[in-house]
Amino acid sequence: MSERILQDEYTPTKNFWKFIKSELKPRGSIWTIFNMISVPMVLLAAVLIVIRFVYGLSAVSNVTQSVPWGLWKGFNVVTGVAFAGGAYVLTFMVYILGQEKYKPLVRVTVLNGFLAYTFYAFALVLDLGKPWNIINPIIGNSFGTSSILFLVAWHFMLYIVAQMIEFSPAVAEWLGSERARRNLKRLTIGAVVFGITLSTLHQSGLGALFLMAKGKIHPLWYSEFIPTLFFISSIFAGLSVVIFQGSILQRVFSYQMDEHSDKRHDIMIRGLSRVCALSMFAYFFLKVIDMVHNHTLVYLMSPMGAWYLVELIGFVLIPMLLFVYGVRIGTPLIIKVASLMTMIGIILNRMNISVIAYRWEEIPRYIPTWMEFVVTISILFVQVWIYRWVIHRMPVLRTMESMTITTPNER
Repeated sequence: MSERILQDEYTPTKNFWKFIKSELKPRGSIWTIFNMISVPMVLLAAVLIVIRFVYGLSAVSNVTQSVPWGLWKGFNVVTGVAFAGGAYVLTFMVYILGQEKYKPLVRVTVLNGFLAYTFYAFALVLDLGKPWNIINPIIGNSFGTSSILFLVAWHFMLYIVAQMIEFSPAVAEWLGSERARRNLKRLTIGAVVFGITLSTLHQSGLGALFLMAKGKIHPLWYSEFIPTLFFISSIFAGLSVVIFQGSILQRVFSYQMDEHSDKRHDIMIRGLSRVCALSMFAYFFLKVIDMVHNHTLVYLMSPMGAWYLVELIGFVLIPMLLFVYGVRIGTPLIIKVASLMTMIGIILNRMNISVIAYRWEEIPRYIPTWMEFVVTISILFVQVWIYRWVIHRMPVLRTMESMTITTPNER
């Protein structure tokens, strides 16, 4: 691909809409295994969402008045927000601590966080019995401005705006507007500082919501330290996603990488693994102290206690040790396995707190319907579609200055 073609692709065209139309066209074959699985499921989910809004939440979900937080809130919102934590951690490391070696990961991580928060906001609306009442916590109606929900709602909205500003220079580069890119670049540091502040408050604020559920959550999972635990766990949850996701990007988007990208990637994930191990140690230590302080060790002999140990030892302690071992011997594979185990552990923890250990003695138990699973998976599929489309077209994995002159069609 010549330099001329490269300029045509990333400089403003006389016909803006023609350019956008050309960018919306699929690149490569649409008959992939992923598309053949995801398209029918998303279409089915669209039908189920229509049914949900026409006939009510009970038509597709098993949530009740006593168990109001089902799969959509527990997985898409509570768990998903933790996975999006990599954006504020990485921007803090790069822009505040000056760790420039992690800068290649910033844009793709911010993109992931932005899409995650946007789609999880939709999942939140979907799971509300009366979705039009979502305006209440935003304006402080009914709950009041001193409500935790009021703070979480505003943190959530403002953080989406902050992430949009952080990612906007990539959009300007894609459109070929150098002037817009320079102006948006000036806003980056302010947006980063604002976003880091909002995200740390939001992560802990989301945990603070569960402080009101004392007596409803199993004693092993309930703690006055839930806000702190949510904040700490979002650090290693987000970075584990960065490590695991980065390994996939190295393969899927290899045409955007140079010959030194593998070596740089291994160095970066080793550094991120150290942060994961340290934050996981703090989390594990705090959990043990909490059990001793609240006298909940006796519950470990119960069935729920065995399940708790699976989460704490199997998916916190063991992956923490794997991170340490992987960094020490320099084996990326062990680090990737540890990141995957950590992600599973975060899913278990957030689902335990919001669904499984919530009203754990109630009969009958809440069990998600097949329709809830279809919608949940479809939300992830649509997020992957947009994520893949953006990376293929916009300078996310590489800046305009460092772009190579090959395209997927020329490989």
